[in-house]
Amino acid sequence: MKRIIALVICLSLMCFAACSTSRGGSSDTSSTGASDVSIDTVTSSESTSTVPSEVGSFLPPSSEDKSSSEASSSKVTSSYILRKFDVTVGEYTVVDAENARGIDNTKNGFGFGVAKNGEPHEISVNNQKRFDGYSNVEALALDTVSVDKRMYLTFDCGYEYMNLTDDILDTLKEKNVKAAFFVTLSYIKSNPDKIDRMIKEGHIVGNHSANHPVFPDISRTKMADELYKVDEYLQKHFNYKNVYFRFPTGAYSENALELVTSVGYKSVFWSVAHGDYDVDAQPTVQATFDTVTGRFHPGAVILLHAISTSNTKALGDIIDEAHVQGYTFKTLDEYAWQ
Repeated sequence: MKRIIALVICLSLMCFAACSTSRGGSSDTSSTGASDVSIDTVTSSESTSTVPSEVGSFLPPSSEDKSSSEASSSKVTSSYILRKFDVTVGEYTVVDAENARGIDNTKNGFGFGVAKNGEPHEISVNNQKRFDGYSNVEALALDTVSVDKRMYLTFDCGYEYMNLTDDILDTLKEKNVKAAFFVTLSYIKSNPDKIDRMIKEGHIVGNHSANHPVFPDISRTKMADELYKVDEYLQKHFNYKNVYFRFPTGAYSENALELVTSVGYKSVFWSVAHGDYDVDAQPTVQATFDTVTGRFHPGAVILLHAISTSNTKALGDIIDEAHVQGYTFKTLDEYAWQ
């Protein structure tokens, strides 16, 4: 009997020891193994969330990102998050709205130099070289591609003055010359009859922006909005789609040029112009004729303001003199855009 009791006690002690060992082992596993897995999982997740999926702007991390970065410094080394944002403006997609790629936005005032002896000024030549050297930009200041003696006649229309645009259109019709008219939104709304006539008579109606801002001074999204308001109005009210844009004041940047091209426009500058934009300080008709014709050169893009009485009166003679010198007037559609 004593032996049986001793055997039972012994077996009980052995079972108790085994159970204690088993519970201790499980406790150790849960306090180390599972925790290690959890830390690895969190670190991996945090690292993945801060790795950029596309090129864009550097944005400072949030406090949460910073703490995660410090906790997993071996896996996350950058202190910034790289992101690129696209914005929709009407039918346009503004790629990289915040210019995260860092395209140069230095504002350049547009100069063209005074052409002489049938040759473009070096400034105009260099303007076109600069534009041709930009990536993803279509811009014309001087036609250096065509071999014939051609020129392009363009007008800027910010507002109507003394009904001069109809007189200009009359002369163009008489001389069988097509031109491009760069118009603002307010001009379009105030002069629908003139816009309709331009279109019907085969002229190009170009975009000169809605409100005439200096483009390098505004955001990429605002630039697109300025373009789209004109585009939308022309399509809705005239069933007309244009692809040419002239920068207000001529001021531009590489960033602005890239944005304009990215939404479907070709930028048009000039290599011939004169002081015709002040209605209260007009040059004489003869001075206008002498100045403009004296600056003719192959590939010239001529800019005239439609508010100029002198331009209007001299236009017919200017066209005739161009023909005498062997020039023809081409439309922007006939330029060999790259």
